[in-house]
Amino acid sequence: MSELSVNHLLGIKYINKKDIDLIFETADHFKEVINRPIKKVPSLRDITIANIFFENSTRTKLSFELAQKRLSADVISFSAAQSSVKKGETLIDTVNNILSMKVDMVVMRHSSPGAAHFLSQNVKASIVNAGDGAHEHPTQALLDSYSIREKLGDVGGKKVVIVGDVLHSRVALSNIYALQMQGAEVKVCGPKTLIPRHIESLGVTVEPDLRKALEWCDVANMLRVQNERMDVNFFPSTREYAQQYGLDKTLLDSLNKEIVIMHPGPINRGVEITSDVADSKQSVILNQVENGVAIRMAVIYLLASKIQ
Repeated sequence: MSELSVNHLLGIKYINKKDIDLIFETADHFKEVINRPIKKVPSLRDITIANIFFENSTRTKLSFELAQKRLSADVISFSAAQSSVKKGETLIDTVNNILSMKVDMVVMRHSSPGAAHFLSQNVKASIVNAGDGAHEHPTQALLDSYSIREKLGDVGGKKVVIVGDVLHSRVALSNIYALQMQGAEVKVCGPKTLIPRHIESLGVTVEPDLRKALEWCDVANMLRVQNERMDVNFFPSTREYAQQYGLDKTLLDSLNKEIVIMHPGPINRGVEITSDVADSKQSVILNQVENGVAIRMAVIYLLASKIQ
């Protein structure tokens, strides 16, 4: 059996194409498992996993918990809002206290970029990064690529545009790394104020015009505007943003081809995407959610197999 080249999943830039292929093969197997009447396998019966979320999350947290329970792992969940972190406890002390309860793996979301990497160097457990600030969100990028592969047969050679708030998005960065590693071509599109300054250094082109970007691409990944990360206004108004960078059915139907529509969620309907686009047959948004469980099962299973 092949194994991952890493002991942690900290970001896409720390893994290679072979790792991605292995995760996808394993996810294929688990996708078949979660569509059976009995959706559980006893693979991780002796593994304990702690989910530590220092930032709010609904879909990612539920998806990880479901993946862990489908693998029969023991799961403990921790929300920083109700914890001793509020009393001034450090990240390492918090995690070490949890690990002293004999935890094997930690799934962590944190507002500071690099928090997962820092933790992996300071505690004895396998770390899965569930999002660190505006840095990376590796499992989201993996499930996005997996969804493209499922819909279009392969990621290599495809043209993908990432539209919206690229500046504050950890999903965008992880997606750029993952897509390029698999041979896809990537463009970004959005207001100038929401495109990082040196993004071209990642081998990505910037297309300021949404229609041109959509006419070029096979897949459009629509990001939401991350108001919670903004301390100043990056564009005049939500209405103006929606007029210039929002995708509606009229624009989608006017293209001379069918493109695949993706969204990492949560959706701000009527801002970056209208309801009739989100619910259209070109949208794979709900497939992404289903694939998220299979991908996270694969990642956890493969990392657990490296725990001594």
